[in-house]
Amino acid sequence: MSDANETKNGVSSHAIEAKSCWETYASPEQRAGMRELADRYIAFITACKTERETVAYTRKALAEAGYVESPDGDFSGDAVFRVMKGKTVFIARKGKKPLREGFRLVGAHCDTPRIDLKQRPLYESCGVAQLKTHYYGGIRKHQWLARPLALHGVVAKKDGTVIPVTIGEDPSDPVFAIPDLLPHLAYKQVEQKLSDAFEAEKLNILIGHSPEASPEAAEGGEKKEAKDPIKAKVLSLLYDKYGIEEADLYSAELQAVPAGAARPVGLDKALIGGYGQDDRVCVFTALSALLENPTPEHTQIVLFWDKEEIGSEGSTGAKSRFFEYCLEDLIDAWDPGARKSRVLAAGKALSSDVHAALDPDYQDLHEKLNSATLGYGPVFCKFTGHRGKVGANDAHPEYVAWLRNLLDGAGIPWQMAELGKVDLGGGGTVAKFLAVYGMDIIDFGPAVLSMHSPFEITSAADVYTAVLAYKAFLSS
Repeated sequence: MSDANETKNGVSSHAIEAKSCWETYASPEQRAGMRELADRYIAFITACKTERETVAYTRKALAEAGYVESPDGDFSGDAVFRVMKGKTVFIARKGKKPLREGFRLVGAHCDTPRIDLKQRPLYESCGVAQLKTHYYGGIRKHQWLARPLALHGVVAKKDGTVIPVTIGEDPSDPVFAIPDLLPHLAYKQVEQKLSDAFEAEKLNILIGHSPEASPEAAEGGEKKEAKDPIKAKVLSLLYDKYGIEEADLYSAELQAVPAGAARPVGLDKALIGGYGQDDRVCVFTALSALLENPTPEHTQIVLFWDKEEIGSEGSTGAKSRFFEYCLEDLIDAWDPGARKSRVLAAGKALSSDVHAALDPDYQDLHEKLNSATLGYGPVFCKFTGHRGKVGANDAHPEYVAWLRNLLDGAGIPWQMAELGKVDLGGGGTVAKFLAVYGMDIIDFGPAVLSMHSPFEITSAADVYTAVLAYKAFLSS
């Protein structure tokens, strides 16, 4: 944003004008940096399709950068991190000022809408084997039909062994699919409301078709046909590859996600398309900003949570006390005697989550004066919630002014928006779960088209600018 002075009838006025990132970062060096970052980001979202994979990537990057993992007890060293159940990670780097003078926190979430397998998923019907599912988060069910899917996750066996599973990403792998109804038989379906036309219990994944060979009969006897021979063949293949038996699926966490790599979009390759950009674009940009920063004035904290898409529940979500427990250990190690309440209240935070970009085909659902446009920088959302701001965090104006001054002083483009028209839009983030501690916090992240779809779209310019914005905040 910028303030442009205009004179009308001798009176000076101030018009708010958004800054295009493409115009701001137009030099050959900046464009080359933008392309290099986009390529790294595409590789990241191609490799990280679950929260476990995202945390594993983060753990490796932190170890390579010299951060020390501290699973329990004291945090030793000036750059530390802790992982919770493979799905959530707390990262901290010591600042020049004591913790009691506050910290800079960037928090994002690494889960994303998907289709989970039920705990007893496998069955056979109509000449095929299928997997029963239960979707996770806010999906539009019809977008997941008739497209290649991959299976990612883990299977835990009774002896404590945890077996990672990834099928459908290697070019030699098979993929999976949920069949769609042919138009010749869909006359009734097309007349239904979208919420009624696509039933969740019919999101069943094709996993096999050929039967297990019948065992040879004893001499003089007859071959004995196996019960559910197609299901039996699937189980035989899983056992041969992973040592998995059907009962092991009770203690499995398997997710169906879109198969294949993220890709540049458009002839100019200026857009990025791929699965899970809500909110892994903020994970990637926040991690990149942290690792590129010098020793900060204030302690830097970066948090990646699980379960945001279903309300931040459970032991790995933002509602848990994982952050609080980690901060207590950090205070004991870095600023003994400091009061936790004072440290929290002195903190400044960004809830780094994406925002809906103005959709060129559905502009009527947005209030254009308060909407976000691709390529114009990351987006501040002062309040979340729905309709009458129900369930919202609402950032204080003094904090918004402080952030405006920070980014404008660094020449970094940004936008301010809300999610759709008042009675047509709304949503929530982790912001309200940190606001309870008294710290200043606001939502801030890149704009996304086709949010929550299997193929979300961001701007390479916004990804680049988000890294710069997070660096400026963390080093402020």
